[in-house]
Amino acid sequence: MPTSPAPTPPPAAEPTTGKPPMSNLAQRILFGAIGAVLLLGSVWYSAWTFALFFGLVQMRMLWEFYRMMRHAGYKPAALLGGALSLILFTAIYFLQSVGYHAGVAGSMSVLETSDALTWLNTVEPAKDCLYTVAFLLPTILILREMYSWPRENHSIPPFANVGVALLGILYVSLPMSLLSVVAFSNRESYDYRRIFALLLLVWSSDIGAYAAGKTMGKHKLAPKISPGKTWEGAVGGFLLTLVMGWALGYLLPELSLTYRLVVAGVVAVFGPLGDLAESMLKRSVDVKDSGRIMPGHGGLLDRFDAFLFILPVLALLQLVFS
Repeated sequence: MPTSPAPTPPPAAEPTTGKPPMSNLAQRILFGAIGAVLLLGSVWYSAWTFALFFGLVQMRMLWEFYRMMRHAGYKPAALLGGALSLILFTAIYFLQSVGYHAGVAGSMSVLETSDALTWLNTVEPAKDCLYTVAFLLPTILILREMYSWPRENHSIPPFANVGVALLGILYVSLPMSLLSVVAFSNRESYDYRRIFALLLLVWSSDIGAYAAGKTMGKHKLAPKISPGKTWEGAVGGFLLTLVMGWALGYLLPELSLTYRLVVAGVVAVFGPLGDLAESMLKRSVDVKDSGRIMPGHGGLLDRFDAFLFILPVLALLQLVFS
């Protein structure tokens, strides 16, 4: 009588470290705290660290935008766009900080002053560089497409790639570069408090909208774009942002209450619009997050999307009323 085959032993369990995986909430808290320390520390420490931090941030945001566009089938010039975005950010920073660094140079020793004035002499070349990039950017991108055309197995027209590359510069890099306009008062002093105030207003808008939406939210704000957002949440975010605008009198007493409330209103209105715009972008290309640089938080474009609508309006307000 034939014998039945011996049963196959179950696979050995993989060794474990004995530590449970970190929950999504724990990841959000941990990496959120690390990101907040880097953000606030770079803004507080000096104008240089502010520029370095946000210069890298806007380059990463642009790369995430181009990544989503590649997911949709486009082939934008990501490396070229990133280089041009850094030139744009640096040039605007130089132009806005010229008075500040001139004041710093005036308080230095002779040798240090010489070094600082050498740096200040780069301001005019920076302005020329900015104009050159602005005028020649479309031509540069078109030449890039001419060099690589025709592309095999690619149905996207080359000028669509040029348009997407330009859109990334206008949608991401230019608004983020305007942060230097907010940070410098009359081009004479770098004021980290202004950036802290902006962050507090944006966070107040988010917290107020989340709390009011969770407790009272019934009427959808834009269900086809972001089903979780409600009108009740929008009102809650608006009110808490106005309260924060009033409270910022303790941080920036030289700013009038009227001006602070106007800035708070701009943040409360344009911040959610920026968030909705990025949500629409992600839905249109069928991606959940813009990136994975911060576990539990998505990408930097997800974190700073509100800035892309807020900063052009704030920069205009400061240029007009400062």
